[in-house]
Amino acid sequence: MITFEHKGDFRNTDRFLKRMSKFDFANVLKNVAQKGVQALSAATPVDSGLASISWGYEIKRSRGSFEIVWTNSDIENGFPVVIGIQYGHGTGTGGYVRGQDFINPVMRPIFEQILADLWTEVTTA
Repeated sequence: MITFEHKGDFRNTDRFLKRMSKFDFANVLKNVAQKGVQALSAATPVDSGLASISWGYEIKRSRGSFEIVWTNSDIENGFPVVIGIQYGHGTGTGGYVRGQDFINPVMRPIFEQILADLWTEVTTA
């Protein structure tokens, strides 16, 4: 048998939960998402420069969660250029261009910043 005994009230808890239910996490994520765009743009290897200036983001909200999707609109012959840079690609003459991992190293600090910013918002609410 489990027994729960309580003295006092839950005013502070109720106040915190009400603030969190009204808090717009998307606004916090916008700043970090833009930093991600800047980092990706700066890190993208430049040939014509189009891939590096084609970064953007979307913030998607679904039931109980948020998602940042970083996008790149530089598509050549139906293929995303940054995917070819990241993972490598074949050439039209039968050769192969080895991939360069430029996305993961620059995004790691962005992910850490997201965690830090959201943690600060939650703990100071």
